[in-house]
This record gives sequence, C-alpha cells and structure tokens, in this order.
Amino acid sequence: MRYWRSSTGYPHNRPMLDHPLAGVYAAAVTPLRADGALDLGQVVPLLDHLARRGCHGALLFGTTGEGPSFSARERLDLCRTALAVRTAHPHFRLLAGTGTPSLDETIQLTSAAFILGFDAAVVLPPYYFRRVDDDGLFTWYETVLKRAVPEGKTLLGYHIPGVSGVPLSLDLLAKLRAQFPTRFAGIKDSSADRGFAQSLGARFDDLLVLNGTDSLFEDALAVGASGCITAAANLISPDLRLIWDAHRTGADPTAPMARVKAARAALEKHPPLPAIVKALLARRHGFPRWPLRPPLTAVSAAGEADASAAFDAAGIH
Repeated sequence: MRYWRSSTGYPHNRPMLDHPLAGVYAAAVTPLRADGALDLGQVVPLLDHLARRGCHGALLFGTTGEGPSFSARERLDLCRTALAVRTAHPHFRLLAGTGTPSLDETIQLTSAAFILGFDAAVVLPPYYFRRVDDDGLFTWYETVLKRAVPEGKTLLGYHIPGVSGVPLSLDLLAKLRAQFPTRFAGIKDSSADRGFAQSLGARFDDLLVLNGTDSLFEDALAVGASGCITAAANLISPDLRLIWDAHRTGADPTAPMARVKAARAALEKHPPLPAIVKALLARRHGFPRWPLRPPLTAVSAAGEADASAAFDAAGIH
C-alpha cells in the first residue's frame, strides 16, 4: 500500500481518495414553491445541474437544505423524487440528512433512506441536549447503526458544533469506527476548524472525511480528507472538482482554490447560506427564485448583487 505525506507532515493512505463515497458533493438547497411547499418538479433539474457540473453526488436535507425545517413525510417525498436523477446519471450518489433530536424518528428516516436506495445517511447528533457525554452519544449512534443501517450501507456522523452545539470527539469517532468498521465510515466535518481537520488526519488513516468548508478544502485534502460536501458546491462545483482531481493526479490546485476561497468569502458576507445560495442559483443559473422556510429569510437585493459581482470578479461561472 502506497502512502503520501502532506505538507503538514502527516502520512496518509492515498487509497482513501478511492473510497466508494469519496468525491465532491453539493449540500443541495431544497426547492420550494411560493407557498412554502416542496417544489418536487424542480428537484431532478437541480440535481441534473449539479451532476453536469462535476458533482459526484448531493446531500439532501443538510444544513443548506434546511433539513430540520421539514417533516419526515416531506423528506421522504423529496427523496423518492430525487431517485429519478439516476435515469440520466446512473452513478450519481444520493446522501440523506436524517438526524433529528428524536432517536425513533432518526431511525425511521435513516432506514427509509436505505430502503429507497440512498448511498449513505449523514446523521446529526441529537442537538437539543448539548451537555451530553461521549457515552450517551455513542449509545445514541450505536442504536441508529444497529436498527437502521444494514450491512453494506454507510452512516456518516455530521460534525457541525457551531450549529448543533454537540461536537463529535475524536475518541467518539474512534469508538464508533472500531465497533462498526463497515457501517460507520466517518464524518462530514463542518467545524471550519483547521486544527480539528489536522487532528483527524493525525489520528485516523481509514476514516472517510468529507470537508464542509470550501475555503479549507485544499488543506483538508492535504491532511487526509476524501472530498467535500458544501453549500457553495451548488454554485462552484467545477472548481471543487478541479481541486479534488488535482489531489488525485498531482496537478496544481492553486487557481481553482483561489476562486473557491473568493466564492466562500462572498457567500459568508451574506448569511444565511441557504438564502444566498438560492438567490445566486436563480440569478446566475436560471432556477426559480425559491423561498425559504421560516425562520430563515431571503437575502437582500443588495447582498445578492454584491455576492454575484464578487463571483464575476473572481472569474467564477
């Protein structure tokens, strides 16, 4: 087995870039009608757009997809609809965000996603009780894995402590990986913490890590990440794919990484990300101007124009 050494000095197993779930994913927005109901007719056109622009797949009902704002029935209705993208793109991977504060509902959603044929579930920790210890979190994830994840399927933890308030520690990840070596593959790391990414790389050589912060994508790959799942991938997946491909081939990712950093900076100036991403999908790619579920509100016209101008200035198409 061949190893490479990153610029930070950590040795890594290059074949993790060949993991079946490695690659570039969009944390897809959720199309809505003017009345706030799901716009199911726009789901496949959005996914087709992402596939044609280099995404290996998409995560539905993550943070950018406003996941906690939707009922279990709505999530499953959209997931069923999304399967049709595979008519034109048979290898397009579909991941479902299925974590909720309710253990039973999380089990039901996760199990249903796999029955539908989704490739993996990305599961938030229960995010209401924030002062829980690793033993409690391990028991929660253990129950989901045993009751909802069949052999041959994969669960990823969702590490986004700035939003969930519940971090997934290195020790917890190690325990889950040891107990469920095939069913617990790794995490979506949306901590925006370079130090945490380096710690993951230093401790694990067989953990699937999908980075959630575009501006740190190159750094994350350098310390062992296998790809990304990001909000900005709805808009800049061609450049993210260039960076991912460069790390497989040894090419120079400097130019696309500069554009990615400019894009992420422009988006972060105008939160929340679901609002600015939906606005720019409409403005720059001709999609309907989808609303958001409360409590999120639309970005201002000035903010949308500012972000779009920044994309133009950076040469992003």
